[in-house]
Amino acid sequence: MDISTLLQSILIMAVIIGIGGLIGYRQPLTDDSRQLVITIIVNVAMPCIILDGIFQTPINNALWTQILATLALSIGLNCLGIWMGWLGARAMTVSVQKRREIAILSGLGNTGFIGLPLCAALFGPKGALLAAIFDAGVDVVLWTVGVMMLQGKGSFSLKGLKSLINIPMVAIIGGLGAALLGFVPPEPVKPVFGTLSKLATPMAMLYIGMLLPHFLKGKRFVSVKLLSVPITFKLLLFPLLSATLLSIFPMDSEISRVALIQVAMPTLTLASILFGRYAADEEMGAMTTLFSTLLAMLSIPVVVYMGSLL
Repeated sequence: MDISTLLQSILIMAVIIGIGGLIGYRQPLTDDSRQLVITIIVNVAMPCIILDGIFQTPINNALWTQILATLALSIGLNCLGIWMGWLGARAMTVSVQKRREIAILSGLGNTGFIGLPLCAALFGPKGALLAAIFDAGVDVVLWTVGVMMLQGKGSFSLKGLKSLINIPMVAIIGGLGAALLGFVPPEPVKPVFGTLSKLATPMAMLYIGMLLPHFLKGKRFVSVKLLSVPITFKLLLFPLLSATLLSIFPMDSEISRVALIQVAMPTLTLASILFGRYAADEEMGAMTTLFSTLLAMLSIPVVVYMGSLL
């Protein structure tokens, strides 16, 4: 992987996040404007990245093998990340519920808003497709294992599974199904996917930047000690362990590169929303998302460089 290309991409993202922060400070996001931006990113830009990757990549048996391997690897690695976070939290004198929250924040990353556009920029359409599959694995773990942990139950409900049905997931299944049947969109349509896919990176970074003032304004203090555990595990320990495992076990190089980028992502943006929904510590979720996102601009290149040495 070209480190200079990665650094350039990270720098561009950091600048856009900074611009978004200034916009959010001068013009705070309302609930309506926030929902509008999310709708454009999740329901337009991200599906277009996925479909552009599918229709620009020859679908053959080798790619199907990569897709299934990426999905299985994503589920396995994200469960490993949660388990690592749980072990780290056990060393602290906190409640069982707090340990569960720390575990989720330590293991699940922002593979959609940040990881998918970054992989598209680094690896092209095929990398974007594999990144989308990895993100689908994150969703599976989030709405099954994650929800069960927050609820303190040993089983999940159909209501949780319904959350897996979203526009990006439909784009993955529908696009792959169409490719399997040999359907190719007419030439005037394909550039539309490519053009709209370019919205993902700037809009996602602007949105994250605009959220920063919202996260900081009126939030109660969360101890540095409490925040340090999930951030350390999410940005350093979990990615470095994953990089070590990817280097030890034989794995397709394209899958390994995408997986390394995805596991290095900061804590998922949905953390505060998910915690609020299940009566968990919403403030801790928001603060972990905020600081891990800012620190990830530095940690991602370090993790990728360390991974290249293994």
